[in-house]
Amino acid sequence: MYFFISNLSLADLILTTSIVPNMLVIIWSEGGSMSIYGCISQFFFVFVSTCAQCYTLMVMSLDRYLAICLPLRYSSIMNMTLCIQMVFIPWLVGIIYVKIEVILISQLQFCSSNIVDHFFCDFAPILALTSSDVNVLTWLDFSLAIAVSYLPLVCIAVSYICIFIVIFKMSSSKGRRKAFSTCSSHLLVVCIYYGSLIAIYASPSSVNEFYENKLKSLLYIMLTPFTNPIIYSMRNKEIIETMKSFYIKRKLKL
Repeated sequence: MYFFISNLSLADLILTTSIVPNMLVIIWSEGGSMSIYGCISQFFFVFVSTCAQCYTLMVMSLDRYLAICLPLRYSSIMNMTLCIQMVFIPWLVGIIYVKIEVILISQLQFCSSNIVDHFFCDFAPILALTSSDVNVLTWLDFSLAIAVSYLPLVCIAVSYICIFIVIFKMSSSKGRRKAFSTCSSHLLVVCIYYGSLIAIYASPSSVNEFYENKLKSLLYIMLTPFTNPIIYSMRNKEIIETMKSFYIKRKLKL
């Protein structure tokens, strides 16, 4: 589980470092400029990390399914080779998916405007700058969104349905609490991540709603990477004990 969490942290790190430093510069200088290739590069890294997060959360749900529903076979199935493969494939799929979009975006003609109405190079603001026909690219983005976002979400939902069925069949209340505790952190992260992601990209948007989408995007980019370490740290006994000892020492000094 910690192996998958570290991979999820890497995706969070790439996402935030691709957007936040440049966003802070723009806020500090009340504006900024970026080349079209820099904008496309930012788009690439942002959405590769997004794809990796979606599939990694799906892999973690399968890991929780094996741990709770097939505990006796967990160690034999979830070996290190399989873990590495399950981490490598999400990144590979994300790179392939986004690379196709990047190739098509780089072939567009950008001559209608040079102002990106966003704090990072998102898909819709980039298309708003082009005068080329974007119907093919729009349908491609829609199909990739289904493959990258909705299919992992369906797999996560099916995994947790099976997990809850097994939990409710347990006769011991202690066993049920332990099983819920095992998957509670991951379930909370999934709800926060997909809740913000669906609010941005699944809801219909228009030009008048760009300000609302900026706020949603800011929550998705800042809130999820900020809450993930907190949520998983609260499950670590060593971190909790260290925080308790720090609090006691600080209280004694006061």
